[in-house]
Amino acid sequence: MSAGTPGILLVLDGWGHAEPSEANALTAASTPYLDGLLATCPTVFADASGTAVGLLPGTVGNSEIGHMVIGAGRPIPYDSVLVQEEITSGRMRSNGSLTDVLARLAAAGKALHLIGLGSDGMIHANVRHLQELLRIAARFAVPQVHIHMITDGRDVADHTAAAYLELVETFVAEAGVGQVATVVGRGYALDKSGNLELTEQVSLAIVDGKGEAIDEPQEALELSRRGDEWVPPCVVTGADGRPLGLVRDGDAILFTNFRSDRIRQLADDLHGRLAGRGVAFLSLAQYDTEASIPPLVNRSDAGGGLATVLAAHGVRSVRIAEAEKFEHVTYYLNGRDATVVPVEEHVEITGDSAADYTARPAMNIDRVTEAVTSAAGRDDVPLVVANLANIDVVGHTGHFDATRQAAEHTDRAVEAICRTAQATGRWVLLVGDHGNAEKMLTDAADGGGRPYGGHTTNPVPAVLVPAVGQRVAVPTGPATLADIAPSVLALLGLDPAPRMTGRPLW
Repeated sequence: MSAGTPGILLVLDGWGHAEPSEANALTAASTPYLDGLLATCPTVFADASGTAVGLLPGTVGNSEIGHMVIGAGRPIPYDSVLVQEEITSGRMRSNGSLTDVLARLAAAGKALHLIGLGSDGMIHANVRHLQELLRIAARFAVPQVHIHMITDGRDVADHTAAAYLELVETFVAEAGVGQVATVVGRGYALDKSGNLELTEQVSLAIVDGKGEAIDEPQEALELSRRGDEWVPPCVVTGADGRPLGLVRDGDAILFTNFRSDRIRQLADDLHGRLAGRGVAFLSLAQYDTEASIPPLVNRSDAGGGLATVLAAHGVRSVRIAEAEKFEHVTYYLNGRDATVVPVEEHVEITGDSAADYTARPAMNIDRVTEAVTSAAGRDDVPLVVANLANIDVVGHTGHFDATRQAAEHTDRAVEAICRTAQATGRWVLLVGDHGNAEKMLTDAADGGGRPYGGHTTNPVPAVLVPAVGQRVAVPTGPATLADIAPSVLALLGLDPAPRMTGRPLW
C-alpha cells in the first residue's frame, strides 16, 4: 500500500433519500448523528436503481445488485435484464434446455409445473414472465401446466395478491393452457433462514397435496391473518375434492424466480424429495443451489472488483453482518464468489431474532457494532466492511413506527462506529445499497396511503467521514454505486481494477 489510510465501509441497508413526508420513516426518526454527518461531511447522493446498476429502466434497486455493484465498481447486467432480453428477442422460444423438456412432456402426456413469486416487484421475479412461458408451453402442446403461485406483500404493496392472481388468470386464458394449482405466501416458500419446517409445508402442498383445500385460488388470501406474505399453503381441488396439480413421475418443474437466494431452499428441498421419480428441473436464471438445476439464462460475470484488488495486494479485510445480510458483504460483494481467500475474515452475527421484526427492530445491531469496533482496533486490518441491516429488514414489514425505531438504533450504532474510527485513525464511508424506509406508504396510483415495505428508485446517500487530519475534496457531479469500490481503493492508496468504470468520489 502507498499513502492510503485504513477505513470502514459501512452499508446502511435500505437507506434511501427523499424529502420529509408522512411516508418517510427516516426523516421521522430521531437520528441526530446521521443528520450531523449529512450536514457536515463530504456527501453525494448516488443512483442505486435502474440502468445505473444494471437493471431495467425504472426498476427499484435491491440488496443483491446493490452489493454486487458496490463491489464490482461497474454496473452488472442483472439476471432480470438478461431474462427479459431473451423473452423480448424471442430467443426464449428456441432455448434448447426448455424446448427439449417441453417436447418430452408433450410426447409423454406429462405436466409442467411453474413455481415462483407472483408479483412484478422486480426484486426476485416478474409475474409477467409467466405470459411468455405459458405461450411457449402451448406452442409445444404441453397437455397440463400447473402454476404454483407464491404471493408477495413485501416487494410490492401488501394485499395486492388478488390483482396478481387475476393477471395470471388472464395469461392462462390467453395461452389456452394452465391453471393455478397451489397458493402460498413467500414467508413460507421463500424462507432463507434455514427454517426447513416452513419449506417442507410448501413442498408437501406441491408434491402431496397437503395443505388448506380450496376451490378457487382467491380463497387462499382469506386464510391469512398476516397479509399476502403469510398465506398458508393452499391446494386447489377439483369437483371430486382431489388436488388439481400434484407433481407426478416424469413431470417437469421450472422455477420462475430470476433471483436465487430466497427460492433455493425450496428448490433444493423439492429436488431431493422428488429424486428418482424422473422429474426434470429447470430454473429461469442461474441458481446457487446444492442440486444441479440447469438454468435457461446464465448470469453475468461480476468478478474483477474490490475483492480482487484487495487480494492481489494482500490487503486484509473483515466482513461483518447479521445472518440476513451476511452473504451480501461476502458472496455478492465479491462478485458472486463464495471462495474465502486468506486475506478475508468473515464474521456472521447470529443470536436473538424474531420472525416478526416489528417486535425487535434493534435486531442484533449491538453485536454487529461490537464486532466492527473490535476489528477497527486491529492494526492488521486496513479495511472493515459491514452491513447494518435494520432499516431494510424492518422496513420490509411495512410497519412505520418499527422502521422509525430501526433507524434510531442504526443512528446510535453509526455514532459508536464513527467514534471508534476517529480514535483508531480510520475513515468511514457510509452508503445505502437501495432505498426502502424513506417510502413506507403507497402512492395514489397504487391505492394511496397503504403500508408499503418495498424498495424504491430513490438515490442513496454516500457520506465520507474523514479520519482525523485527513483532507478530502467534496465530490462533484452525478454518482452511482459503481463509484464506491474505486473510492474505497483510492482511500486505501490503491488503483482501481481495469474493469471498473466507476470513479473515485474522494
